[in-house]
Amino acid sequence: MTKRMHFYLNYYKELLEKDLSPEKAQQEKENLLVQIQFFQHERLIHLIVTALFALLTVITLLSNLFLMQPLLVVLEVFLLILLVPYIKHYYLLENGTQTLYRFYDRLDQLSLGTSVSHTVF
Repeated sequence: MTKRMHFYLNYYKELLEKDLSPEKAQQEKENLLVQIQFFQHERLIHLIVTALFALLTVITLLSNLFLMQPLLVVLEVFLLILLVPYIKHYYLLENGTQTLYRFYDRLDQLSLGTSVSHTVF
């Protein structure tokens, strides 16, 4: 999913640097909307997984404070190590999707023939 997000971010950034006709902008806007829906779904799933993983990490930490079991320490370290990539991936999905929203807004303006600045971010 990371490669896919980077591909679309680069594709639409380069596309919006060109002069587009309103028809081409409308077509690209429709294609981008489909991709945004895919990324929104992926983002929701990863939000749920990351939140549950973080909750499990906190519960394990609290359990370890009260029970002092060596296996809980191992589990806590394992969960903390795995939580970092989950957060990093969710960060990419969240920020990438927000950037795609801005690309969509720009394509929407271009499809209506509205003059917009060339800055996307």
